[in-house]
Amino acid sequence: MTWSYFTLYLITIFMMDNNISEKLFSEGLVSEASFKRIKLAAAAGIVSVFWEIKLLLYLGVLLLSGGLGILVYKHINTIGHNVILIFLILVTAGCFAYCFRFKKPFSVSKVDAPNVFFDYLLLLACLLFLTIIAYLQFQYNFFGNRFGLAGFIPMTVLFLAAYYFDHIGILCMAITNLAAWMGITVTPFEILKENDFNSTAVILTGLVLGVLLILIGLLSNKINFKKHFQFTYTNFGMHILFICCIAAMFQFEQFYFLWFLLQLGIAIYFYIRAKTERSFYFLLVLSLYTYFSLGFVVIRLLALFNWNDLGPVYLGLIYFIGSGIGLVLFLIRSNKKIKNL
Repeated sequence: MTWSYFTLYLITIFMMDNNISEKLFSEGLVSEASFKRIKLAAAAGIVSVFWEIKLLLYLGVLLLSGGLGILVYKHINTIGHNVILIFLILVTAGCFAYCFRFKKPFSVSKVDAPNVFFDYLLLLACLLFLTIIAYLQFQYNFFGNRFGLAGFIPMTVLFLAAYYFDHIGILCMAITNLAAWMGITVTPFEILKENDFNSTAVILTGLVLGVLLILIGLLSNKINFKKHFQFTYTNFGMHILFICCIAAMFQFEQFYFLWFLLQLGIAIYFYIRAKTERSFYFLLVLSLYTYFSLGFVVIRLLALFNWNDLGPVYLGLIYFIGSGIGLVLFLIRSNKKIKNL
């Protein structure tokens, strides 16, 4: 079905004021067939493409930053390192200057962006700032072996930017940088030289970080300081705690059941929060992590049997089929309960 510009104009008028369209129809300026089509089209409402456009803008920022990186890589010998560094600094400074110029006044509550492009320029500025830090270390060895300092500086800048400009995306980058900084500070040689991500220190550091993030989220909500950041802190902390418990079950095989009990306690805590906050997302995450860990425990128990017999294999298949169906039914039923709370 094709629409003329005049017809689309009438649809817009009808959605704003029905009396205008009816008046045009009564005066014979619009045919009955066109008037019915306009009413049907207007009744369908406006289809929002807000999130699609927002996704395209974020993708554009990532493509721009990635394109700059590729451009630098391909022409590094002809452009020169100093020129590239100065260019990155100027673009970053320009983006930050725009954000400082047009930002709304700071508030402890949520502050919306002043315009459409504000968030994306801020994101581009932070990404380019991280690029500058990495470029200084890679090309000029600016920080030397002080890897903790190389991680602490961008982490501080990102946290300040996230709170000052009220940007959840920047907060996610800051929390990620915090996790990297804590890991590098505790075990720099294991991570950077031996590539040992399963070390005891990394797992314990992750547990501390997870608890710390959850406490920060609770504190933000309690003192009403950027309380909309609570979900972001809690989300990161929840995933980190569950992942560390699962990693510990593999790392400390002799005590895997104790780590499973710890994860079960964490799952119970988030189950209570899921019911209190009516969050199906929390329920889904804790269920999937617990299901994975429970499957690991079942496999370890089945390994105690004689594997020359196929009985344990059949038992394992029956368990995973039955538990998978049970998990789906549990999530469906729990989702209905949460909606009815």
